[in-house]
Amino acid sequence: MSLGLKRGTVQLEPHDKQWDDVAVQTIKTLKSILGDDAIDIQHIGSTAIPAIKAKPIIDIAVGVTDFEKIMSHNEQLEKEGIFYRGSDVEHQVLYVMGDMEADIRTHHIHIVKWNGTEWKNYIHFRDYLNANENVALQYEKLKEELESKYADDRVAYTKGKQNMINKISRK
Repeated sequence: MSLGLKRGTVQLEPHDKQWDDVAVQTIKTLKSILGDDAIDIQHIGSTAIPAIKAKPIIDIAVGVTDFEKIMSHNEQLEKEGIFYRGSDVEHQVLYVMGDMEADIRTHHIHIVKWNGTEWKNYIHFRDYLNANENVALQYEKLKEELESKYADDRVAYTKGKQNMINKISRK
């Protein structure tokens, strides 16, 4: 199984069933640490969409009511290899997993308000693409085009996907 990419790079891989297993294990670990401070935890992103290729980085959404309660678990999360990365994206806190010394990321853990806009967007996007394979394949085609242009510029790659993500999210 291929898992992890150097930060800032883009490389798409065919879907790997083991990604689901890794996500389930990560969710169990998060639940054991966060307890009731996490209302729901779900595997999101392209690794949760079997019909398409994905960057081999597991995305997890953690729905919470209070960001501060999650921050109080930072020491315990770090012991499990889950590191606070920051809150660069509005209405979100990001944690990462991977080989920090080699700057390789295997997981992005997005802490968002449960049932808020970001939570709904993550869940509905995943569910819509899983229910509409033709749209998922169009999304994959865009991702492949962007990968060929921006293999070393994940910011540009992500920006290039945004219009399509927004269109799908509105559906």
